[in-house]
Amino acid sequence: MGRSPCGRISCVKIAVIGAGFGGLAAAYDLTKAGHEVTVYEAASQVGGLAAGFKQPNWDWWVEKFYHHWFASDKHMLGLIDQLGWSDQVLFPRPYTVMYHEGRFYPFDSILAALLFPGLGWGLDKIRFGLVGLYLRLTNNWKPLERITVDAWMRQWAGNRVYERMWLPLVEGKFGPYARDVNMAWLWARLHARTTRLGTFVGGFQAFADKFAERLKTMGVSFKMNTPIQHIVQKSGGLHVKTSGLQDNETFDQVLATTSPNLLAKLAPGLAGDYLRGLLELKSMGAVVMTLVLTERISEQGYYWFNIPKSAGFPFLALVEHTNYLSPEHFGGDHVVYCGDYLEAGHEYFTLSDKELLKRFIPGIQRINPHFQPNWVKQVWVHKTNYAQPVPLVNHSQNIPDIRTPIRGLYFASMSQVYPWDRGTNFAVEIGRQAAGMMMQDS
Repeated sequence: MGRSPCGRISCVKIAVIGAGFGGLAAAYDLTKAGHEVTVYEAASQVGGLAAGFKQPNWDWWVEKFYHHWFASDKHMLGLIDQLGWSDQVLFPRPYTVMYHEGRFYPFDSILAALLFPGLGWGLDKIRFGLVGLYLRLTNNWKPLERITVDAWMRQWAGNRVYERMWLPLVEGKFGPYARDVNMAWLWARLHARTTRLGTFVGGFQAFADKFAERLKTMGVSFKMNTPIQHIVQKSGGLHVKTSGLQDNETFDQVLATTSPNLLAKLAPGLAGDYLRGLLELKSMGAVVMTLVLTERISEQGYYWFNIPKSAGFPFLALVEHTNYLSPEHFGGDHVVYCGDYLEAGHEYFTLSDKELLKRFIPGIQRINPHFQPNWVKQVWVHKTNYAQPVPLVNHSQNIPDIRTPIRGLYFASMSQVYPWDRGTNFAVEIGRQAAGMMMQDS
């Protein structure tokens, strides 16, 4: 590429847009390879959708959108091992329960699944077990993307098993798209996940901050509170324009880790099939309320309450964070999430925190009839329009290439980790994959 401003012929000047886990992982590999990296982030903190918040009396951060790692998350755990921080990864044993006819039953082990009353004791339970075993063992997911979850499950698991066990999950995640989602998505969800759930000492924000500090010592420059306005190809490379006049720079390469819709807006030079593909990708948003309470919701110590949409609760899941991590990390407070995946434009995106809490209280009281509004000490509501990509039939044909048609511009997002589900593990994988391509091309 010729001599870059780094001062060495082999050094490439690179911008990474987005300081989520994928962007940070890419910056790590690119900097280790000797390149000059600048990370742009519109928010005031690193971490992306895994970022958190913290009260003065808390020792740990709380994620804005509840996060955890699985024991099978080899990309995330491998990166942490490379950084030398594996001793700071914790895997507590939380307990998940599922709703059935007005009660919640444990559902996070083979034994719990066998004892779950929602499937009775006959052929349905056998079919449920055999389908689950097949999806755990097979690696051949490509044929599964040619058929919907709805059609495949009705054929092989049967209507009763599907409607009791899997349809609530798919409806909760994808709302109006539930019957259009392809079976490879559910395969990936069951194939790779574990009952053990992990976190980092101090929370995900603690890891992101520590990672960013390591990158700074390696020479990475961070420009926080700096949203990008557009990326334009010029004779000297790619011009990155921000709202600040003095922050406009030209780079040899740019990696965007944004949503597909945002990339379409940032790069007006994209055209044709690639641009159309970005705009046609569908996704669900998320609204998550975090409550600090004086009392526990679940005295049994349950962590995750799975709730079918058909049960009429005002949220999809209640997650009692301090039944997973000790309240001692949070000044003795009890921290609870109430969350839902929703289409952009849903009324929850416009309700005030107070209005949303009023909607949610009856649902919390259905879980714990003793719950009183005066248990609530503090409330936060976090919202995003881009939380869950929607994989339709033959979705692999719709995945945008990491290399965009604009020379030097690359794209890595959770919309490209398919067939795997979104999460920090696959954000790290796609970020490092993009970094590898960038180094190869330079």
